[in-house]
Amino acid sequence: MHRFIEQVVGAICGTAGAGERRRGHTLHAMHLCLFYAGALSCMVLGTGCKVGPDFAPPQTQLQETWVGSTTLGAAEEECDLSQWWTCFEDPVLTSLIQRAAQSNLDLKLAEARIRQARASRGIVSSGLGPMLDASGSFRRGQSPGFLEGTSGPTTNLYQSGFDANWELDLFGGVRRSEEASGADLRAAIEARESVLVTLAAEVALHYTELCGLREQISIAQRNLKTQQHNADLTSERFEGGFVSGLDVANAEAQAATTAGQIPLLEQAARQAIYSLSLLLGHEPGALLEELSHSGSIPAPPPAVPVGVPSELLRRRPDIRQAEALLHGATARIGVAIADLFPKISLSGTLGTQSTESGSLTDGANRSWSVGPSVSWALFATGRIRANIELQKAFREESLATYQK
Repeated sequence: MHRFIEQVVGAICGTAGAGERRRGHTLHAMHLCLFYAGALSCMVLGTGCKVGPDFAPPQTQLQETWVGSTTLGAAEEECDLSQWWTCFEDPVLTSLIQRAAQSNLDLKLAEARIRQARASRGIVSSGLGPMLDASGSFRRGQSPGFLEGTSGPTTNLYQSGFDANWELDLFGGVRRSEEASGADLRAAIEARESVLVTLAAEVALHYTELCGLREQISIAQRNLKTQQHNADLTSERFEGGFVSGLDVANAEAQAATTAGQIPLLEQAARQAIYSLSLLLGHEPGALLEELSHSGSIPAPPPAVPVGVPSELLRRRPDIRQAEALLHGATARIGVAIADLFPKISLSGTLGTQSTESGSLTDGANRSWSVGPSVSWALFATGRIRANIELQKAFREESLATYQK
């Protein structure tokens, strides 16, 4: 990199005579600029000077035991909570949840937000390093002549050069922004985990509901067969004079009521299949043939590892997401406070211009400049202070959300 910079500077500054001396001065100035910029940046990053509050996870006081009696759960290795549905030992349920994790649209949205947050962190992190721009242009024009009614000669203008700028993060505004974007990335990851937890629960809920409805339909069909047989017997006994017409009407009404319940149960079963299809990212009727004859209700495991309240707190991705959002809101207070202080940048330009392309590299046509610059918002009619208060209010909101 050092050799590359020297070659670029040498190409623009010339290589012989007075150009050689000018090249030496230019290289010396550029070397000093790079040395001091690197040293100052290392000093700033090494000391870690960052304004604003440092984030600390909220201290939550939790009880060691649950309120009320709780049966101790199974051991962790007997039922992996990250894939709790495998404890039911139902291959159809396992297949549905695995397929949903691959094709659910809400999960794809959450994954896209993770990529957005990761790219945003990369954009913010780039502010810690120098920026180098290269430019080149060609213009052809004509100016008025000295005498009235005449025109000057047509000329060409060739220009090329480099512009460099490096804002020194003396007060940590960029690093606080990078910290906030990192927290946003963690929040996006936890949001995706929260969607996955909810998705698995919804798939399992609709699947067990479908299995339960199938059981109800089967029971209703058996009852209907029995009730129709009973109605026929009652009708025969009525013809023999053993029972009244009211008994016949009651038996037929009971059979008709059961027969009317079966279509409602079948409609509810189809609705459960439609919901499962949508959860898997398909059309509503995509799973009708596959799930038309679902199995029995999955048998639950004998026990589930419950643990203690503090363990549950760390297992829940929505709580971890709220903590990450609180971290980001805290870091953005530092970003806002950094606007109260001056911004110092090191900038430099290296360029050349000529009316002929062949003389573009001549020493007389080259120019360069290097040096620091300072900008300081001394008066902003309260905008900066108001922004600090705004970020503090956002942090209070995030803290309340976490506690909730």
